[in-house]
Amino acid sequence: MAKTKKTESTPLENAIATVLCEAGIDDTDTRTQRLTRSLVETALALGTDGVPVPDLKLVDAALMEIRDALACFGPYSTARKVTVFGSARTSPDSAEYRLARDFSARIAEHDFMVITGAGPGIMEAGNEGAGRDKSFGVNIRLPFEQSANSVIKDDAKLADFKYFFTRKLFFLKESSAVALFPGGFGTHDECYETLTLVQTGKTQLVPIVFLDVPKGTYWKTWHQYVQEHLLRKELIGPDDLALYKVTDDLGEAVREITDFYSVYHSSRNIRGKLVIRTNHYVDKSVLETLSTEFADILSDEPITERGPYDEESDEPEAADLPRLLLCFDMRQYGRLRMLINRLNELG
Repeated sequence: MAKTKKTESTPLENAIATVLCEAGIDDTDTRTQRLTRSLVETALALGTDGVPVPDLKLVDAALMEIRDALACFGPYSTARKVTVFGSARTSPDSAEYRLARDFSARIAEHDFMVITGAGPGIMEAGNEGAGRDKSFGVNIRLPFEQSANSVIKDDAKLADFKYFFTRKLFFLKESSAVALFPGGFGTHDECYETLTLVQTGKTQLVPIVFLDVPKGTYWKTWHQYVQEHLLRKELIGPDDLALYKVTDDLGEAVREITDFYSVYHSSRNIRGKLVIRTNHYVDKSVLETLSTEFADILSDEPITERGPYDEESDEPEAADLPRLLLCFDMRQYGRLRMLINRLNELG
């Protein structure tokens, strides 16, 4: 069998290797080396591609924002967090403000931290309820608003963003749940982006709660619209409605989030399969029941137990958790949410 001829490194490749070595990155794991090299090569390619200066400034600013936000959230990577969305215009003396404050206080009692947009209104209510120690703020710089609210201002857990897209990345990347309160265009933008990313599997499956004041109709009317104009016209499927809950009961909203993590811990796609980590071992009879009830999304293959993959070594907090292996079709995330609900119920 003929040997493959080894190609020599180019001067540029050697220069990049030298830079990585000087930065101390050659002492890190191979994945970090490979990805850092890729970042450097991409940056250099942008410079040689003739990309206009304004576009280079955009990429540079976005990357710096991402780096700063990663540093902000890094020390709290294992803490569960709930992102709170809602209007900046909500008055502190309104029922909606009190509801957001009380919800955040209740969820903080269950050891969740709270992420808000750091502004006034519902955002300030969320930070106030959780308290400064359990609050994050991801502030957007706008010409007419907004400075960070008094609860989170000057805190190390406050990140500033120029761009909405980098800001929204961290709202969901760092979140274990999302709670939405009445709001305007921005709230609905966040609402639909959250639902879209969860529906398509582009972010982790998390509880999404639409919470209104008792007997309030804000989200009930929205839900009716979804049923009448999206579901009835088959623009979404019936199972997509399982991705969220609309309620005007504070206790129900809190339970929707805490119950989701009663047995289920987290999940990860590895080698074309879905690995679900659980907080404790699940009886095999439960796995048999789930395999039967959800065969339509499991390629007719039963759920099995297994140990951790090598790829999971970057999540040491999950190292000792039991694991379930699912041949999930990677499409029907509403049904997957139903499966997790059933796992929590039976387990």
